Amino acid sequence: MDTISPYLPDIWLVIIGTLLLYYVVADGYDLGVGILSLFCRSGQERSIMAGSLKAVWASNQTWLVLLGGMAFGAFPIFYSLLLSSLYVPIVIMLFGLIFRGLAIELSGHDRFKAFWGPAFGLGSLVTALAQGFAAGALFGGLDIVQLRFVGGMWDWLSPFAVLAALTLLACYVMLGANYLILKTEGDLQAGSYRTARRASAATLVLGAAIFVWNVLRFPYIRERWVHPSTLFYVAVFPLLALLAFSLYRRSLSRSDSLAPLLWSALFVVLAFVGLSAGIYPVIIPGITGHITIREASAHPATLAFMLVAVAILFPIILTYNIYNYRVFGGKTREGKYE
Repeated sequence: MDTISPYLPDIWLVIIGTLLLYYVVADGYDLGVGILSLFCRSGQERSIMAGSLKAVWASNQTWLVLLGGMAFGAFPIFYSLLLSSLYVPIVIMLFGLIFRGLAIELSGHDRFKAFWGPAFGLGSLVTALAQGFAAGALFGGLDIVQLRFVGGMWDWLSPFAVLAALTLLACYVMLGANYLILKTEGDLQAGSYRTARRASAATLVLGAAIFVWNVLRFPYIRERWVHPSTLFYVAVFPLLALLAFSLYRRSLSRSDSLAPLLWSALFVVLAFVGLSAGIYPVIIPGITGHITIREASAHPATLAFMLVAVAILFPIILTYNIYNYRVFGGKTREGKYE
């Protein structure tokens, strides 16, 4: 155990980062479908969209709860600073998720169906924007002094956070369109191909702007991009992300069904890893100072105990999710919120 203790914070960073990326992709296409439902031409299209998600939306959001619990246990300082500095967008996100869940569950049984249908889309839009503002505020740097947040209530509302929110919104729409390509047919599928092309172009441009902004904003990130010893590991993931994006666009031009969703997911993962590689080992970029993963991590005994629990729990969760996707695979031809 002594030999592995120094690496436990890094191991937990990889675990939480992997789960975060899974959530972004899985609930990303979920929220993206909800956002796209705001532009439906008919109630039948909205019903098909929601019907394609009825078996997976709840399990997708469960990962967010797991992420919160793991972050609290493995990186308590990170968790406390995150809540104290970003409680406004986090609370807005939670209300968006609740509102969205109510829309899905009640629209099939409530007499106000005309209200709950658009509410499904609005809840998804609010949730996506709140997550984008929170991520933008975190990656853009928090005002931290001696492990305490000393900024104001509205510090999360910055130009960089606006850019991050728009990027995440475009990314979710791209993922949602790719999911609809896989799950639908006919005019809805054809429209999803067009939406995917536009949203992916916006995601690439806005994502590139985030990379450039971060490199220019933080000197220690900029040094890694110009120093020969660190250039490779910070540049390799963005380059791989561009390769995945080109393969994704090719799959759209070939009218593939499953490939666009897979390639776009890989593009999102590589882009996020590339952004994180430039920041590592910092877990919270700061305006006046940074907090590293070791400064924010829990005691090694706590990390080791949690690692055992995760080794037991994860196979069960993954088995359930794989079974769920297998059972409810295939095209969605009739959508119901039941």
